[in-house]
Amino acid sequence: MEPSPILLYGEAEGMVRGLQKSSLRDTGSGGWFKQHEYIEKLNMQAILNASTGQEEIIKDLLVTHRKVPTLIHELISVEIWRQNIFPVICQLQDFQPRSTFPLYMVVHHEATIINLLETIFYHKDVCESAEHLALDLIDYCHRKLTLLLSAGGIAGQDRLLPTSASETSSLEELKLQAEALDFDIALKCLSVLRYITDHTDSLPLSATTRLLNTHNLPCVLVELLHNCPWSRRCNGQLQKYESGRWLSVPGEDQQKMTKLDGQVWISLYNLLLRPECQRKYNIDSFTRGQLLKLSSHLTDVLIDQLPNLVELQRFLSHLSVSEPAPPKKELIIEQVPEVRDSIIRETSGKWKAIAKHQVKNTFSPSDSDLRHQAQRWAQTYNMDVMEALVPDKPKCGLCGAEAAKRCSRCQSEWYCNRQCQVNHWQKHKKACDLVNEAVKKMKEDVKPQM
Repeated sequence: MEPSPILLYGEAEGMVRGLQKSSLRDTGSGGWFKQHEYIEKLNMQAILNASTGQEEIIKDLLVTHRKVPTLIHELISVEIWRQNIFPVICQLQDFQPRSTFPLYMVVHHEATIINLLETIFYHKDVCESAEHLALDLIDYCHRKLTLLLSAGGIAGQDRLLPTSASETSSLEELKLQAEALDFDIALKCLSVLRYITDHTDSLPLSATTRLLNTHNLPCVLVELLHNCPWSRRCNGQLQKYESGRWLSVPGEDQQKMTKLDGQVWISLYNLLLRPECQRKYNIDSFTRGQLLKLSSHLTDVLIDQLPNLVELQRFLSHLSVSEPAPPKKELIIEQVPEVRDSIIRETSGKWKAIAKHQVKNTFSPSDSDLRHQAQRWAQTYNMDVMEALVPDKPKCGLCGAEAAKRCSRCQSEWYCNRQCQVNHWQKHKKACDLVNEAVKKMKEDVKPQM
């Protein structure tokens, strides 16, 4: 039996038609929040369709109404807001928000859009519909991956949580939440880039050059394999990041390829072995040395899981004993990304003015505004809807086995049995307390003032 749709076709089409490019100054306004709600619901429906094998109506609507470039524009706009205006807001001395909920929704907006793009970019017609903004998306994803490498994957590690919400300000908590989101965003960018490499023949001519020579993406991918930020050891136990959480890996599965490992290897396969890529890639001595590092990762166990990699192994063997041919020089008109530079040119020098405007008019909501927002988002993030989006059964927070019981206090952690919950309590207690305090605070924020 298919799960009930989140949106009817007519509702989804109306939302897609209504998507518009917004200005940086309007971020967080009433109209902006309405569009964010649209994108959130479209994202949920797209995930539900893809995970259950239904007709992907959201993808089709976005392509038909030429709204993929609009999503990319909004993605880069909110990235600029987070980098340049959000820090200014946090530093304004007279800003003490009653609730950081509206600010969190803006921070979360970036993660929602990249999640939607990850879901739909698997399809060739979506790549084609991105048009010249595919270059902007390539640059965006490259920025996120280089930031992930420069941070050493630290955003995905467990942080020392304060024992109570009073130990840190609400804005400081929001900054920590934003950093955690950045880890997830970067990993979704990895998937988006892999889908782009599947369809380089459908993109503008300069897209391949940008991937290979402007950003030297194969070398970035080599570093990702070497550092593997989605893998870590915690108390001697190997853990891997899958489906938005860290899971312990049993000994017999430690050499099993994860989805993220697969995305990297498939991207490398596409970029290094496709004829159109080989013609354009400028492999100098540095790049050659970096690529040859892949040989040590290409074990028999890995190739058994992804047999096509034997062709990549042959390519590297040939590269190790011969100098690569120089790329063919072609006279083409090079397109360049425009969205980020255009937004920055328009708003540069106005960050503080925009921040003050938004603090006054957007992020200092009245009691009635907070109640209205809370009610709308409670409907959007209905727990039954959220669980319908998860194709796999939840995993135990301690042992990683399939779980059927949930922590009754915070409703956010799962366990397979009572003993695992008891054994995990000392580690889970701090996070559980924080979630409960946050929920209580939000309820107080939206409570009518007597």
